[in-house]
Amino acid sequence: MEVKTILLAEDNPNDIELTIEALSENNLANHVVSVKDGVEALEYLRCEGAYKDRKKGTPAVILLDIKMPRMDGMELLKEIKADINLKSIPIVMLSSSREEPDLRKCYELGANAYIVKPVNFQDFIEAVKHIGTFWVLLNEIPSN
Repeated sequence: MEVKTILLAEDNPNDIELTIEALSENNLANHVVSVKDGVEALEYLRCEGAYKDRKKGTPAVILLDIKMPRMDGMELLKEIKADINLKSIPIVMLSSSREEPDLRKCYELGANAYIVKPVNFQDFIEAVKHIGTFWVLLNEIPSN
């Protein structure tokens, strides 16, 4: 079984490192592509810019932070769900925000899940391990 890529859109280096560490416990870390903002994420998804020569294909899941420079997570979520070629990709919002308006807006825009980043290191590792197991190893999405 080919394990598909995980696209991690996150601008915080510590959260990137923790997420990759957690995924490595499920042998998924080598399948993570990390981008720093929504603009770079779109370039990756559309095989543009620095990613124009990458192997075609969509990720198994996008782990998406809300607060990022240039294009934030909600703007990116809206852009992806409006794109016929990208809208079937599952998107898991990984945010430090517990604000009800953020949660509601993400689901209205088409997020598949919304997870508040736990403050506790071990809780964060466990949450990401479960995300990886479900969205990458168990969930089935249509092929492009």
